[in-house]
Amino acid sequence: MAANIPLLLMGCGGVGRQLLHNIVSCRNLHSKQGLRLRVVGVCDSKCILVKPDVLLSELNDDFLLQLCKIKSSGSSLQEIANSGECQVFSGQETEKKVMDVARILGKSSGLVVVDCSASSETISLLSQVVNLYCCVVIANKKPLTSSLEYYDKLVSRTRRIRYESTVGAGLPVISTINRIISSGDPIFRIMGSLSGTLGYVMSQVEGGRPFSQVVNNAKSLGYTEPDPRDDLSGTDVARKALILARLLGHRINMDNIKVESLYPVEMGPDVMLLEEFLVNGLPSLDKDIQKRIDSAASNGNVLRYVCLIEESRCEVGVQEVSKDSALGRLKGSDNVLEIYSRCYSEQPLVIQGAGAGNDTTAAGVLSDILDLQDLFRH
Repeated sequence: MAANIPLLLMGCGGVGRQLLHNIVSCRNLHSKQGLRLRVVGVCDSKCILVKPDVLLSELNDDFLLQLCKIKSSGSSLQEIANSGECQVFSGQETEKKVMDVARILGKSSGLVVVDCSASSETISLLSQVVNLYCCVVIANKKPLTSSLEYYDKLVSRTRRIRYESTVGAGLPVISTINRIISSGDPIFRIMGSLSGTLGYVMSQVEGGRPFSQVVNNAKSLGYTEPDPRDDLSGTDVARKALILARLLGHRINMDNIKVESLYPVEMGPDVMLLEEFLVNGLPSLDKDIQKRIDSAASNGNVLRYVCLIEESRCEVGVQEVSKDSALGRLKGSDNVLEIYSRCYSEQPLVIQGAGAGNDTTAAGVLSDILDLQDLFRH
């Protein structure tokens, strides 16, 4: 029996565009599997492009590729809106139109709403569409790290929600934890390096290179955000830690997580200009980091920036780990997660691989969509 899956994509950044490319390039493969992914609408922060008749029609592949090209040049979706291929709605009409599409398709053919944005404005929208029998696939960490009220609304629809790519991009982190939990094997500890940027930085400073030099190098390689403080603050790792902690049943919020920033408050973006931070701020941190590296080495350990979740504890920061452990052996920008449970008490279950990048993340999102296909075989 064939599965025809209507999709509405929110977010046309690197991951969203790569997802559209993947959908188009996998047409033959999916056809052999009896699958059709039907993109009925795409929206960015300014507007939504949608087919007039979402029940029967879809945005064609040439149009989707043209849309990707326009977005990657930095333009708005409105530039392509005059082609006659679709309708365009902007401003407050955008959210209203998403809800209209969800109502039309939710109870008839079904709909997958895919959130590849980095916005907190999708939070209430997602909690509404799941009530309309729609499925939700999320790469955006903000909906799952908002209030427990919204979190509960989303995850209560376990059959219709997937969010594998929020932690570890394409790595099977969420699905593995869910399998262990549902088998009755209690997880008592999770420890992981969940930032490719910070994994790279911490493994590079081991060789004696100054912290400031490593961070600047990571920036030039494109490993960091344009302002490296977005990575060095640990906020992104804390969001991933919160998603995992909630998955384990911890009823906590972001402010319950102890987060260690790798720079002091007086060097924050609202206090110090980026240029000054890179030239003067970073080098002033070298000495302290080197001291911590030397101290760890004297104990036969190395430093890693990790998330640690156990019992009532959830924290994010620099920890000493054995150089012989999976975390201690970590080099480059891979993510590594160690899971300790009753069955994996002596030697943890280890998940390792590329945990960032548009291609890897988009592949994870596409896998999540395909994981819902049984709901559309009717």
